[in-house]
Amino acid sequence: MNMNERVKKNWIEIQKKNSVPVNAIGVKIKSNDKKTLEKWKEEGIDAYLKK
Repeated sequence: MNMNERVKKNWIEIQKKNSVPVNAIGVKIKSNDKKTLEKWKEEGIDAYLKK
């Protein structure tokens, strides 16, 4: 299922400001939260990780 474009755009903007994986509301994604991390990678949000 595709993510709402507004949510994705917001998530990208939040991720650009963080050096760790965060969810769409800016909270760090725990390493054991496989479902969210999978979606994070699937949607390409990982490309916006602040280095």
